[in-house]
Amino acid sequence: MVHTKKATELLLGLDTLIVEQLEIWKVPGLSLAIVKDGEIILAEGFGYRDVERKLPVTPNTMFAIGSCSKAFTAMVAAQLVDDEKLEWDTPVRTYLPDFDMYDSMAAERITMRDMLCHRTGLPRHDNMWYGSFLTREEIIKRIKYLEPNVDFRSTWQYNNIMYTAAGYIAGHVAECTWEQLVQERILDPLEMKESGFSVNELKLHDNAGVPYIEQEGQLREVEYRNFDAIGPAGSINSTVMDMSNWLIANLENGAFKGKRIISEKNLVTLHSPQMSCPPMLLGKKEFPLSCYGLGWGFESYRGYRMLQHGGGIDGFTSHISFLPDERIGIVLLTNRQGTMLPTSLALTVYDRLLNLDPIEWCEQLRGDIQKWEAQRKQMAAESAASRGEAVLVSSTTLQRYEGHYEHPGYGIVKVQVVENGLQADFHLGCFRMSQTGEHVFTIHSEMLGVTANIKFAADEEGNIILLSAPLNTEPGAKDITFRRTKNSSIT
Repeated sequence: MVHTKKATELLLGLDTLIVEQLEIWKVPGLSLAIVKDGEIILAEGFGYRDVERKLPVTPNTMFAIGSCSKAFTAMVAAQLVDDEKLEWDTPVRTYLPDFDMYDSMAAERITMRDMLCHRTGLPRHDNMWYGSFLTREEIIKRIKYLEPNVDFRSTWQYNNIMYTAAGYIAGHVAECTWEQLVQERILDPLEMKESGFSVNELKLHDNAGVPYIEQEGQLREVEYRNFDAIGPAGSINSTVMDMSNWLIANLENGAFKGKRIISEKNLVTLHSPQMSCPPMLLGKKEFPLSCYGLGWGFESYRGYRMLQHGGGIDGFTSHISFLPDERIGIVLLTNRQGTMLPTSLALTVYDRLLNLDPIEWCEQLRGDIQKWEAQRKQMAAESAASRGEAVLVSSTTLQRYEGHYEHPGYGIVKVQVVENGLQADFHLGCFRMSQTGEHVFTIHSEMLGVTANIKFAADEEGNIILLSAPLNTEPGAKDITFRRTKNSSIT
């Protein structure tokens, strides 16, 4: 625990507030650190890293930081630009000649800057890799089969796969892995001794947060999800003490304890707006301007320049942000998936440190979530009504849909009759299907919060040949079509 006199005076009562909000948001544990003027002024743990065993969170508890990893990938790319081994605006085929995309023009022109500021034209395509056994190299080779939904460089669209590719290219140029590059160029010089890259290491750590989700109003422990294959997009694990050193380096013009790890010029590039994007919080007058830099979101918060990023993977949510002009930074790590608590607390702390009129961020965000949930339920009900009732179909009739359906990027969907109903197996997921129309089936996953229509298509002779599924939600994104393979009988 770290508490300076300065922190005690500015943040009086914060401990009590955090304990109350852990209960309100149903978050088992949280670790918080604040840096100001180049030093840690507060670092403390709250709640439990393991609820069942009543093990407390400390400032040295390890959490998955998810997409907060992206700034590390952007940083090592910038360091290679410093070394004159990379250039921001040189096509990546210069460094990886066999890199390819669905859009041939984009494939020829795409640069590291394009990849790192999310302007590649691709929707997320996360279902291509999530829950699969694909390697990093296999994911990158399959990019050429992933269709864009907007023109190259026209629109900001968040994309984990392109960050994976950017990290891979950086490692390729440096003749090592992305992990080795980040370890040697960032973690070691910043003395981030506890931080690592794999969930396999995290779950063996003697002070690791156990991952939880909220389901039907109750906390439920979930398995650690391995994200090693997309490491540059989100696999780093760390503590708030280690992440404080990362914040200090970003706030101190790229230096830590007198040693520079990146040029001021390229740090400014990382921290500068590149593409307009949606704000951190939609519909809030406190966030009038939002852009994305390279690995960082750029916000104007109540008149102050803020850089920030969130992270969310199975069982963990993180937030890191800083105000460069005020030399203040905050990192919050939790062991619950999909919670707005880190964002709420970060804004509350900034309001106090800046002596601004307080805003009840917890109350506002809770209210927003309730509205969104009500809208989601209404849309789901309307969608269900439009689909009609499930149709009872005999197993014999369902057998015509059985088989393996393949997409060159997404892989194989196995469809089979199970307990007089149809089931689709995709990556590690098994989804029961209810027929709601001719060649139309509905799947629902409570775990993923997804309800979707799966459509089959037949040839002129009535043989089922295609399966299509809406696996991307961005406007204009097409359904992913899987073609039935020959000799695809189920055994």
